[in-house]
Amino acid sequence: RLIMKAYFYDNAEGDQREDHDSGSNVSVDYLSRIGVTYHRCPSVRDVNSVANARSYKNRDEIIVSPDQMGPAYEEKVRMFFNEHLHEDEEIRYILDGEGFFDVRNLENEWIRIRLEKGDLIILPAGIFHRFTTDTKNYIKAMRLFKDEPKWTPLNRAPQLENNAHRKNYLQDRSVQVGMIT
Repeated sequence: RLIMKAYFYDNAEGDQREDHDSGSNVSVDYLSRIGVTYHRCPSVRDVNSVANARSYKNRDEIIVSPDQMGPAYEEKVRMFFNEHLHEDEEIRYILDGEGFFDVRNLENEWIRIRLEKGDLIILPAGIFHRFTTDTKNYIKAMRLFKDEPKWTPLNRAPQLENNAHRKNYLQDRSVQVGMIT
Protein backbone atom coordinates (compact mmCIF):
# COMPACT_ATOMS: atom_id res chain seq x y z
CA ARG A 1 0.00 0.00 0.00
CA LEU A 2 1.49 3.31 -1.04
CA ILE A 3 -0.99 5.70 0.51
CA MET A 4 -3.64 5.77 3.19
CA LYS A 5 -7.31 5.42 2.31
CA ALA A 6 -9.72 8.29 2.97
CA TYR A 7 -13.43 8.46 2.23
CA PHE A 8 -16.70 10.02 3.34
CA TYR A 9 -17.98 8.32 6.50
CA ASP A 10 -21.29 6.50 5.89
CA ASN A 11 -22.96 7.63 9.18
CA ALA A 12 -24.55 4.17 9.53
CA GLU A 13 -25.36 2.81 12.97
CA GLY A 14 -22.90 0.30 14.34
CA ASP A 15 -19.55 -0.07 16.02
CA GLN A 16 -17.30 2.96 15.47
CA ARG A 17 -14.41 0.54 14.78
CA GLU A 18 -16.03 -0.78 11.59
CA ASP A 19 -14.93 0.70 8.24
CA HIS A 20 -18.06 2.85 7.70
CA ASP A 21 -16.97 3.27 4.07
CA SER A 22 -19.54 5.18 1.99
CA GLY A 23 -17.76 4.21 -1.24
CA SER A 24 -16.97 7.87 -1.96
CA ASN A 25 -13.18 8.23 -1.77
CA VAL A 26 -11.30 11.38 -0.80
CA SER A 27 -7.92 12.32 -2.28
CA VAL A 28 -4.79 13.51 -0.48
CA ASP A 29 -5.27 16.82 -2.34
CA TYR A 30 -8.78 17.19 -0.87
CA LEU A 31 -7.42 16.47 2.62
CA SER A 32 -4.75 19.12 2.04
CA ARG A 33 -7.43 21.70 1.17
CA ILE A 34 -9.07 21.11 4.56
CA GLY A 35 -5.70 21.41 6.28
CA VAL A 36 -4.83 17.73 6.81
CA THR A 37 -1.29 16.74 5.84
CA TYR A 38 -0.36 13.15 5.02
CA HIS A 39 3.10 11.61 4.67
CA ARG A 40 4.09 8.03 3.96
CA CYS A 41 7.14 7.44 6.17
CA PRO A 42 8.68 3.98 5.71
CA SER A 43 11.23 4.67 8.46
CA VAL A 44 11.71 6.79 11.56
CA ARG A 45 14.39 8.67 9.60
CA ASP A 46 11.58 9.94 7.34
CA VAL A 47 9.61 10.96 10.44
CA ASN A 48 12.69 12.81 11.72
CA SER A 49 12.84 14.80 8.47
CA VAL A 50 9.21 15.90 8.87
CA ALA A 51 9.78 16.62 12.58
CA ASN A 52 12.83 18.78 11.88
CA ALA A 53 11.12 20.70 9.07
CA ARG A 54 8.14 21.49 11.35
CA SER A 55 10.19 22.16 14.52
CA TYR A 56 8.79 19.27 16.57
CA LYS A 57 10.98 18.94 19.65
CA ASN A 58 9.34 16.14 21.66
CA ARG A 59 7.73 12.78 21.08
CA ASP A 60 6.33 9.83 22.92
CA GLU A 61 4.60 6.56 22.06
CA ILE A 62 1.15 5.27 22.92
CA ILE A 63 -0.38 1.84 22.56
CA VAL A 64 -4.17 1.70 22.40
CA SER A 65 -5.26 -1.89 23.03
CA PRO A 66 -7.11 -3.97 25.61
CA ASP A 67 -3.84 -5.71 26.58
CA GLN A 68 -2.10 -2.39 27.25
CA MET A 69 -5.00 -0.47 28.81
CA GLY A 70 -6.87 -3.27 30.54
CA PRO A 71 -10.44 -2.62 31.69
CA ALA A 72 -10.16 1.10 30.81
CA TYR A 73 -9.77 0.30 27.08
CA GLU A 74 -13.43 0.57 26.02
CA GLU A 75 -13.91 3.80 27.99
CA LYS A 76 -10.74 5.32 26.47
CA VAL A 77 -11.74 4.40 22.91
CA ARG A 78 -15.18 5.98 23.46
CA MET A 79 -13.46 9.10 24.87
CA PHE A 80 -11.14 9.37 21.83
CA PHE A 81 -14.23 9.13 19.60
CA ASN A 82 -15.86 12.21 21.12
CA GLU A 83 -15.68 15.01 18.57
CA HIS A 84 -13.09 17.57 19.66
CA LEU A 85 -10.39 19.97 18.57
CA HIS A 86 -6.96 20.90 19.87
CA GLU A 87 -5.25 24.27 20.09
CA ASP A 88 -2.07 22.68 18.70
CA GLU A 89 -1.40 20.53 15.66
CA GLU A 90 -2.01 16.84 16.26
CA ILE A 91 0.74 14.73 14.73
CA ARG A 92 0.65 10.95 14.73
CA TYR A 93 2.98 8.41 13.16
CA ILE A 94 1.67 4.86 13.11
CA LEU A 95 4.29 2.38 14.30
CA ASP A 96 2.05 -0.70 14.24
CA GLY A 97 -1.60 -1.67 13.92
CA GLU A 98 -4.41 0.31 12.30
CA GLY A 99 -6.95 2.94 13.20
CA PHE A 100 -9.11 5.78 11.95
CA PHE A 101 -9.03 9.54 12.27
CA ASP A 102 -12.32 11.15 11.30
CA VAL A 103 -12.16 14.86 10.42
CA ARG A 104 -14.92 17.35 9.64
CA ASN A 105 -14.76 19.07 6.27
CA LEU A 106 -16.00 22.63 5.74
CA GLU A 107 -19.51 21.33 4.98
CA ASN A 108 -19.49 19.59 8.40
CA GLU A 109 -19.32 16.09 6.85
CA TRP A 110 -17.13 13.37 8.31
CA ILE A 111 -14.11 12.20 6.32
CA ARG A 112 -12.67 8.89 7.58
CA ILE A 113 -8.92 8.38 7.20
CA ARG A 114 -7.62 4.83 7.65
CA LEU A 115 -4.04 4.78 8.89
CA GLU A 116 -1.62 1.90 9.26
CA LYS A 117 2.06 1.30 9.92
CA GLY A 118 4.19 3.92 8.15
CA ASP A 119 1.48 6.58 7.86
CA LEU A 120 2.01 10.04 9.38
CA ILE A 121 -0.86 12.49 9.67
CA ILE A 122 -0.91 16.12 10.77
CA LEU A 123 -4.22 17.65 11.81
CA PRO A 124 -4.25 21.43 12.07
CA ALA A 125 -5.17 23.23 15.28
CA GLY A 126 -8.88 24.02 15.27
CA ILE A 127 -10.16 21.13 13.11
CA PHE A 128 -12.91 19.00 14.63
CA HIS A 129 -11.93 15.35 14.65
CA ARG A 130 -12.08 12.05 16.51
CA PHE A 131 -10.10 8.81 16.64
CA THR A 132 -10.79 5.11 17.00
CA THR A 133 -8.98 1.84 16.58
CA ASP A 134 -10.28 -0.58 13.96
CA THR A 135 -11.87 -3.95 14.76
CA LYS A 136 -8.46 -5.46 15.61
CA ASN A 137 -8.38 -3.15 18.67
CA TYR A 138 -4.67 -2.38 18.42
CA ILE A 139 -2.60 0.59 17.35
CA LYS A 140 0.82 1.83 18.38
CA ALA A 141 1.56 5.45 17.50
CA MET A 142 4.28 8.02 17.99
CA ARG A 143 2.94 11.39 19.08
CA LEU A 144 5.04 14.40 18.11
CA PHE A 145 4.90 17.80 19.79
CA LYS A 146 6.36 21.24 19.05
CA ASP A 147 6.93 21.88 22.76
CA GLU A 148 6.22 19.90 25.92
CA PRO A 149 3.96 16.91 25.34
CA LYS A 150 0.33 17.76 25.90
CA TRP A 151 -2.97 16.44 24.69
CA THR A 152 -5.84 18.70 25.63
CA PRO A 153 -9.08 17.91 23.79
CA LEU A 154 -11.79 20.55 23.69
CA ASN A 155 -15.04 18.66 23.10
CA ARG A 156 -17.32 20.20 20.48
CA ALA A 157 -19.71 22.77 21.90
CA PRO A 158 -21.26 25.96 20.42
CA GLN A 159 -18.84 28.24 22.30
CA LEU A 160 -15.88 26.61 20.50
CA GLU A 161 -16.88 28.44 17.32
CA ASN A 162 -15.45 31.53 19.07
CA ASN A 163 -12.18 29.78 19.98
CA ALA A 164 -9.26 31.67 18.38
CA HIS A 165 -7.72 28.44 17.00
CA ARG A 166 -11.04 27.39 15.48
CA LYS A 167 -11.51 30.84 13.92
CA ASN A 168 -7.96 30.78 12.52
CA TYR A 169 -8.54 27.31 11.09
CA LEU A 170 -11.74 28.42 9.33
CA GLN A 171 -10.16 31.65 8.09
CA ASP A 172 -7.13 29.79 6.71
CA ARG A 173 -9.39 27.31 4.89
CA SER A 174 -11.64 30.07 3.51
CA VAL A 175 -8.69 31.91 2.05
CA GLN A 176 -7.26 28.68 0.65
CA VAL A 177 -10.46 27.70 -1.18
CA GLY A 178 -11.21 31.26 -2.29
CA MET A 179 -14.22 31.83 -0.10
CA ILE A 180 -15.07 35.25 1.33
CA THR A 181 -15.18 35.41 5.13
